[in-house]
Amino acid sequence: MKAVVIGAGVAGCIVTRALATLSQIEVICLERVDREDHSESGTGLNLGPNAIKALLSHDPKLHAAVLARSYPWKRWRTSLTDGTVLFDLALSRVAENDGVRIRWSELYAALRNEAQGLIRYGAKVTAAGYGADDDHRPFVEYTDSTGRHRIDNIDLLLATDGRYSLARESLAGAPVMRQHGVVIFRLLVPDTSAGLIDDYEQWFNGSNRLLAFRVPGDSVYIAGTFPIAIGAEIADSAKTSEFLYKLYAPAQGRPSAQCEWLIERICANIARIHWARLQESAPLFSDQSERTLFLGDSSHAMVPTLGQGATQAVEGACVAARLMTERWRNSPPDTQEIAALLRQFRQVREQRVQFVMNFSREASDTLGAGADPVAGTKLKTEPPFLAKLEQLYRNIEGA
Repeated sequence: MKAVVIGAGVAGCIVTRALATLSQIEVICLERVDREDHSESGTGLNLGPNAIKALLSHDPKLHAAVLARSYPWKRWRTSLTDGTVLFDLALSRVAENDGVRIRWSELYAALRNEAQGLIRYGAKVTAAGYGADDDHRPFVEYTDSTGRHRIDNIDLLLATDGRYSLARESLAGAPVMRQHGVVIFRLLVPDTSAGLIDDYEQWFNGSNRLLAFRVPGDSVYIAGTFPIAIGAEIADSAKTSEFLYKLYAPAQGRPSAQCEWLIERICANIARIHWARLQESAPLFSDQSERTLFLGDSSHAMVPTLGQGATQAVEGACVAARLMTERWRNSPPDTQEIAALLRQFRQVREQRVQFVMNFSREASDTLGAGADPVAGTKLKTEPPFLAKLEQLYRNIEGA
């Protein structure tokens, strides 16, 4: 059996490691960047307690590698930019274990180091499709430093190549992105805060939000959001220090010491900011051929409000890896068995992914135009929201 994984990201590394443990399966993982190239991953992220629980259950070695390069995420605190505290939650109230705070580059390094020898770096996939043989098995074409290559007769293709997946577009059509009228920008800066910024915190000035936390490497990850008309482009005038200062500085008085430091860092690093918009797409788990499995953002782009993008990539990959190792440990699968596994994966994941996407969207209620962050945050202190948060963090398939 021949399995090809497109992308050595979060999900790609997890499933590649699992497939490599199975006899009679040839696994090829194609990653377009070079081994030490993390130039496109220059910010930070938080992985929820559910991702860490899933990793520990499925692959303790990967779990240990990620924890070694991260800080624990123990609290979620929300305030106004003048320092008024609205919400302060210990995650231990709703989760069995901590989440983590980590740099994207360190997360990739942790996962890829544990998949040494299994990844072909510098391999940029340029095409994917179905072969002309009777089985119409998938093929992929890629380029590397030695030229152009093609892999034919693929029994199982795993598309883990991100939100703008070439494999998904080629084999199942490009997903339709639904925008939510919110700009999000991201930045990683040296930690000169003298302890002002540590665990996960958010600050609101009206519906304009800042988010920040400290990550290893003496750095602070900063994200900001503000409303925008759905479908509108982000104006150049919004990408200025003057505009952003007015967004987050309270109308009356000075910002808190934390927010003053954050605003200063944002305004001093305008040229380094990464800009995007909150958007999502309907989940898709496999193509019609039932030979291709979509994982992570290639399967389900979701709004990042609850930090579940990479977290769900971990969860989904751990489920797929568990199913493959349980079902195929003793013998390689035939066509019917591959299709059966993809159907089982969808049955296991579909309801969970829809819950996470809906909850993430619900939790974005304080970010849109005219939102009331005080009333919206108050709802997040009440039992219905906390019960959903507990469901999110504790109810992991197979763990």
